Amino acid sequence: MTAGAEDRFRWHPAARLFGAEGAEVAPVSDGPSLMEDTDSPAALAKAMARAGRAFRIGAPDQAAPVDMDPPAFETLTSGTSGTPRRIRRAQASWTASFAVNARLFGLGPSARVAVLGRLSHSLALYAGVEGLHLGAAVHLLDRLRPDRQRRALADRGITHLYATPAQLRLLAEASGPVLPLAHVILGGSKLDATLCAAVAELAPQAQVTEFYGAAETSFITLSAPDLPQDSVGRAYPGVEIAIRDGDCSVPEGQAGTVWVRSPYLFQGYGDNAPGPAQRDGDWLSVGEIGTLRAGCLTLHGRAGRMVTVADQNVFPEEIEGFLVGLGLSRVAVLPRPDPMRGMVLVAVAQGDGQGTEAILRAARDRFGPLKAPRALMWRADWPELASGKPDLARLAAEWGA
Repeated sequence: MTAGAEDRFRWHPAARLFGAEGAEVAPVSDGPSLMEDTDSPAALAKAMARAGRAFRIGAPDQAAPVDMDPPAFETLTSGTSGTPRRIRRAQASWTASFAVNARLFGLGPSARVAVLGRLSHSLALYAGVEGLHLGAAVHLLDRLRPDRQRRALADRGITHLYATPAQLRLLAEASGPVLPLAHVILGGSKLDATLCAAVAELAPQAQVTEFYGAAETSFITLSAPDLPQDSVGRAYPGVEIAIRDGDCSVPEGQAGTVWVRSPYLFQGYGDNAPGPAQRDGDWLSVGEIGTLRAGCLTLHGRAGRMVTVADQNVFPEEIEGFLVGLGLSRVAVLPRPDPMRGMVLVAVAQGDGQGTEAILRAARDRFGPLKAPRALMWRADWPELASGKPDLARLAAEWGA
């Protein structure tokens, strides 16, 4: 079946594209299928000029994407392993959500959209493509340091900002003006209370919306102020969520593997390589463990990161979220072999080492002596992947976990 115009990316007649320094980039007649992300405005202009043909920005050492019908393209995800994985998608899997976001966030020709990350990260690419498709002015600020990004957001009157919490934290920590943002749209991880307060000072008029999803699934849930704070929100429009134990659905309130069905799912991994996603007919799971209560999804962590400590299953992500709530800006909880318990957990955080005993005591009070980290180590810098997620492999190697 041949795809219609609504199933492919387009450069809207009203859309405009600007680089980090503010120079406008014009549409080009056509571009190559494979582009590096070092010059993001030029790369995005070439990608959008392909008019339904395949493209990928980033990973130039890997095979180029192949033209398909319906039109497809590739994004990249580094997850937490650091190795780029190619994600093949139908363009319609993104255009289907463009109309939803236009309604939810007022995206259109009057919007000024900013992107902080590199286009090899799927969130940044999504925001850029969506903005041009809907006729917005799109500003790619990935080449600027955080204080200059903050200044550019103010000077250019940006109305919509797509970012990860890690990017937003750097923006809030940088010096600069209060921002006139109307919408802050966040993906990648949950917003902690400390960062939430910082965003309220950074952009006091902004509506902050968090979404949960994955490179393979796109949107799964959206948050709202009236929903439980420990949840990631309710299903995004068009998404169905099921919680399973094996092949069986579990009762409400019981933990299990999160499965989703929606028009936003990916087609497969590049070169049909294996990956973490599993399919069951129209349903897909990336191995996340969660609980549904009254339609709200609470996440516990990825099955791949689950650690067994003295015969108890522990999800490091839950402990990391608690520690961030205590005021740690960047933290990773890692397993370490133990002759008595099989594994124990340790935490690595960015900071100056103050309050170690109080933090460990609070974790023991919350999780108990078996699940709580046995030690807390500190470092001045913080290794991150291109997606803004912590480089867990490097942290584990350096701390002997």
